[in-house]
Amino acid sequence: GAGRIELCAGLVEGGTTPSMGLLQVVKQCVRVPVFVMIRPRGGDFLYSDREVEVMKADIRLAKLHGADGLVFGALTEDGRIDTELCTALLAVCRPLPVTFHRAFDMVHDPLVALETLISLGFERVLTSGCDSSALEGLSLIKRLAEQAKGRIVVMPGGGITERNLQRILEGSTASEFHCSARSARDSGMKFRNPNVAMGASFSAPEYSIKVADVAKVRTLNAIAKNIL
Repeated sequence: GAGRIELCAGLVEGGTTPSMGLLQVVKQCVRVPVFVMIRPRGGDFLYSDREVEVMKADIRLAKLHGADGLVFGALTEDGRIDTELCTALLAVCRPLPVTFHRAFDMVHDPLVALETLISLGFERVLTSGCDSSALEGLSLIKRLAEQAKGRIVVMPGGGITERNLQRILEGSTASEFHCSARSARDSGMKFRNPNVAMGASFSAPEYSIKVADVAKVRTLNAIAKNIL
């Protein structure tokens, strides 16, 4: 029942650019639009010249392998939308639609930033209302949607679950929402070495795999259909 997929790797870091192999296989398996995250690393959204080269190359490859849209965000050191970089990246993305991701939640002035995104030509913005979750940032999300007046889609995301979706949709007047709808699945490994971890100490455990939960997607979709 999902209407669109935002395809990412590295969900522990908030999402990074997926492999082109993953994009190819996903495109073979689904019929809904697939928007590809363009984010070369975790951390902030202030990018070096080399990282910009990587982003441009990833956009070209994603288009080549069937991306239906792209998702990125870039900021200046003082917390504003990096209009110069965004303009350059949007030019590489054309003619595909582009979403500005939750880098928006790190801006200095969200109301000014929204106007900047509209003037640049982004189709939508993903936001938790500059707070820890969409529920916490609900009042700002509503204010942004009212300011947008249909010129850009304001899409709430961040901590959305079956328990709070109705409140978020009704409170924000949003017509779309974003969530991972994930659950943990136990690894199939029978032999396990408890003394070794593949990543940093805060990374996800090796023997628990995060998966998109079909039941959660269906439930969220049913809730949304009753409201929208």
